[in-house]
Amino acid sequence: MKNKQAITLLFLANIISGLAQGISMVAIPWYFVKVVARPEVFANAYFLITFITLFWGIYAGTLVDRYSRRNLFIIINIICGLFIGSIAVFGIHTAYLSDLLVILVFGVTIFNYNIHYPNLYAFGQEITEPKNYGKLNSYIEVQGQVTSVLAGAFAALLLTGTTNNVLEIAGLTFYLPFNIEQWEIYEVFLMDAITYLVVIFIFLLMKYTPISKDKIHTSGIFDRLKGGFSFLKNHQIIFIFGFFSSFLFAFTLVEVHVLLPSYVDKFLMMDGNIYASAEIYYSFGAIMAGLLILRIFKKFNTVFGIIVLMIVVSFAFYAMAIYNILWVFFLGNFILGITNAGVRILKTTYLFNHVPNNLIGRTNSVFGFLNTIVRMLLIGIFTLPFYQISDNIRYGYFVGVIMMIIAVIPLIIWYKRILSVERN
Repeated sequence: MKNKQAITLLFLANIISGLAQGISMVAIPWYFVKVVARPEVFANAYFLITFITLFWGIYAGTLVDRYSRRNLFIIINIICGLFIGSIAVFGIHTAYLSDLLVILVFGVTIFNYNIHYPNLYAFGQEITEPKNYGKLNSYIEVQGQVTSVLAGAFAALLLTGTTNNVLEIAGLTFYLPFNIEQWEIYEVFLMDAITYLVVIFIFLLMKYTPISKDKIHTSGIFDRLKGGFSFLKNHQIIFIFGFFSSFLFAFTLVEVHVLLPSYVDKFLMMDGNIYASAEIYYSFGAIMAGLLILRIFKKFNTVFGIIVLMIVVSFAFYAMAIYNILWVFFLGNFILGITNAGVRILKTTYLFNHVPNNLIGRTNSVFGFLNTIVRMLLIGIFTLPFYQISDNIRYGYFVGVIMMIIAVIPLIIWYKRILSVERN
């Protein structure tokens, strides 16, 4: 594999920034559910942020395909680091942050995700040989999820602290020689901001030779915007595959930020360490997918693998909706980790092999745009009064079952045509 130094630094940067971002993204929903007891404020804000990302996501794709992906990482990290750092310093100075400022940090992180991941995958495709696409995507998944395990563990620790030197995490109890105080939300943000700045220096050290030689489109923004839509219009089977294979990812994002904190609080009736521990079990599942998913489906194909994984996760969603049992909850999150990561690896590898590198950012932005619309619909559903009554939040997992069925049907119908597509 060429560009090993660049790929190693890319992973290192992703680990450092992903750790702090992961802690923040676990801490913020729980903060609104349990600390200030205003989950509806967060859900409404999340809906608005998701709506705004409709437009940002499309534009971000044009940036990914037009400019140096390394330089984009540097610029975005400077902006996010300074913004979140300013809010953290203000919180430390006043010993208080308003709901609006906490939501702004969440919003900035979501906006960062909308360019970070398309840029990450496009950059990876740019500096990697086609024969190593599957391996690269597996590495990205394993690296990202190892980071998420650490983020979940630290989030569980920082959200609740320890009592009498006892740490409870992932359903296990550990005895420590000291007590750890619960962190304030602005202290978490300060750590987050510092990692953005560290990552900038890592990218400044990066050197690489592009493998992809596709011509960069330097036309005006509207012409570049049309590029992704035009490609998918001319390759409708790729569009069908990319759209429906993204349903599990859409549900997972909303599940993590909207369903999960209320599910733990109102249905399981447990605290922050159980909520954060769900991220740990999810991440272990995703790590397993990163290590094994390509081997498991080596004798089959991408579409078959995705169909199987979506059917499997449907059973996990059903069990989580029915049973108030802690091991079922952890197992469900473990299965969700395997399946969501597995689908993402298979889908991304397929797109790498069928979409030119100079169009991958804009093509992914089209899928991101549609995925955002699906997420908005889900957020709208889960903010209905029905889901706020008693433990009715658990029925949100039935919505996940229905979504998987909706996604699997067209993949089965167009199964042979999706497999027969050749890159033009």
